[in-house]
Amino acid sequence: MFALNRAKKAAALVAATAAAAATALLSAPTAAAAPQPIVGGTTTTTTAYPFMMQITDASQNQFCGGTLVSATKVVTAAHCMVGETTGSVRVVGGRTYLNGTNGTVSRVSKIWINPDYTDATNGDDVAVLTLATSMSYTPASYVSSSQTGVYAAGTTARILGWGTTSENGGSSNQLRTATVPVVSDSSCRSSYGSDFVATDMVCAGYTSGGVDTCQGDSGGPLLIGGVLAGITSWGEGCAEAGYPGVYTRLTTFSSLVTAQVNS
Repeated sequence: MFALNRAKKAAALVAATAAAAATALLSAPTAAAAPQPIVGGTTTTTTAYPFMMQITDASQNQFCGGTLVSATKVVTAAHCMVGETTGSVRVVGGRTYLNGTNGTVSRVSKIWINPDYTDATNGDDVAVLTLATSMSYTPASYVSSSQTGVYAAGTTARILGWGTTSENGGSSNQLRTATVPVVSDSSCRSSYGSDFVATDMVCAGYTSGGVDTCQGDSGGPLLIGGVLAGITSWGEGCAEAGYPGVYTRLTTFSSLVTAQVNS
């Protein structure tokens, strides 16, 4: 089973930047595909989702997503930040198009990676960035540790990102979004076996596949009721039948995130 971390650390970016090369985490056969956005989604804007951030290298090549939770704090995936430094990363807000020049570009003054994260298990996949420049965009609320009921099977969740439209598809320049149902823990365990850790992860997607996050969407939000409840983490390929997307179960890590937001 190939567990595909959904960072856009693909061949085009690896060749373009040393930062991307240092953090190429794709382990699936599609790792050499050019960076491409959400499978089965529709285009949207950062006006509609003002908390949606691009995480880029120093040359503003986007490789992951993030969610603004306060003026200077962005929640993303730990696997996006492994090997990065404050000098190698930028966060871009208010920019719907990857080739745009509008919005706010901020350097990062601190990278916190959950110390329990390991790429061997894909668990504990959460990081918080502290921005050097405040963002004026409306932040997202995120779940508290007690709101475990939000993950009830069948609940509609929203995904966002600039990632691939298929495992080997072409690039989309515009932010995309889609809705997917939350999958029960038992069903997700049937798909992924012991790789699925219910305390750390939650799955969302259709049994038939067709709608999913993909490469480049890592670190972006899983929204339930408009609230940040998960972080795009990994999966078997993209939008494959029987293999839903796997997201960080944010209720488990909410207190850790809050400690960073308040630091």
